[in-house]
Amino acid sequence: MKNFIFISPNFPTVYYKFIIALKNKGFNVLGIGDGPYYSLLDELKQNITEYYYVQSLSNFESVKEAVRFFKEKYGEIEYLESNNEFWLMQDAKLREIFDVKYGLRPNEMEHIKYKSKMKECFINAGVKVARYILVDNIENAKKFIKEVGYPVFVKPDMGVGANESYSINNEDELIQFFNKDKDTQYIMEEFLQGEIVSFDGICDDSSEVIISFNEHFPISNADVVNLDIDDYYYALSKFDDEFLNMGKRVVKSFNIHKRCFHIEFFKLTQDRPGLANKGEIIALEVNMRPPGGNTPDLLSLALNSSFYDCYAEIIANNKLDFELPDKKYVAISVARKDRFNYKYTLEDIINNFRSNFVEHGRYNKEIALAMGDEYFFGKFENIDDAINFKNFIQTKIN
Repeated sequence: MKNFIFISPNFPTVYYKFIIALKNKGFNVLGIGDGPYYSLLDELKQNITEYYYVQSLSNFESVKEAVRFFKEKYGEIEYLESNNEFWLMQDAKLREIFDVKYGLRPNEMEHIKYKSKMKECFINAGVKVARYILVDNIENAKKFIKEVGYPVFVKPDMGVGANESYSINNEDELIQFFNKDKDTQYIMEEFLQGEIVSFDGICDDSSEVIISFNEHFPISNADVVNLDIDDYYYALSKFDDEFLNMGKRVVKSFNIHKRCFHIEFFKLTQDRPGLANKGEIIALEVNMRPPGGNTPDLLSLALNSSFYDCYAEIIANNKLDFELPDKKYVAISVARKDRFNYKYTLEDIINNFRSNFVEHGRYNKEIALAMGDEYFFGKFENIDDAINFKNFIQTKIN
């Protein structure tokens, strides 16, 4: 029986479904997490072979000791994954220390963790990227802005989420940015007007895409945070061949193996002189893990099959040994914030969309800032009906 160490199987909450799927494919699944055992969902407790509690997953020595314990008790570790952006570098270090058979090592992480390094892989795949500089001093920043104009966008070169991302619109804001204490390297990019679209899926050991999705994010996480507005996004597993082929080239360029991926692009809504025209696709960044939060559930709705089962099948057999349904859906996630007053109750939503409403829940507090406090999932046969669902849910009381 192959041993699979799953880091943080308790967060996001839906990750217990990975555990069930892996167990069903014959893996001995061993968990390391920062939630006490009593706090785990019953579904997780019932399907994980053993769980090792650490007070903090940021304490590398504690996590290392947990891996050592499992290796001594169960033998060779075939896989070690968190499927979580925050722990990808730590995962790689642990694989190297304990000679885990599969997965990325630290010397393979630069082009996955640093946004400036990602651009090289995008360019090699034939995809345009935004012009940028690594932020060092205000004089060089001004030279760059003279070339591309205000506004510009700054964010950590290696970072997770949108909390430390800023739009800089004028010289006063530029000065304010440089006056802030910064303990990490920032990247500054030209500001692009566009909708974020992503290429998501799972590839095999040869970087061949096995299942894929196209997600649309009309509202960016940065705007959800900085403008304090409601989020929504949707996923499709049937989309145009041009985008599919571009996504496959990008996955190949990053040379990943048996991994989930979430690769973000801008589809320009305005011409950008010197770079691209309206409607063109510009590469943004990669995340070599599933899309965040509860989104794997949304992908399952779009696919009309279990994303988690597909993952476990590819990990186990390097392919899918079952047929996916022909019928696919537009799967949409609609968020609301506790601070706003909305016109319609959950009962109203269920009554009005009885055949399309799928799920309602609350986001973990760790991701609520970037996504909202509660979410509603629906599946539809076309995008217009999905948007009607979104508009109904987010209608506010004036």
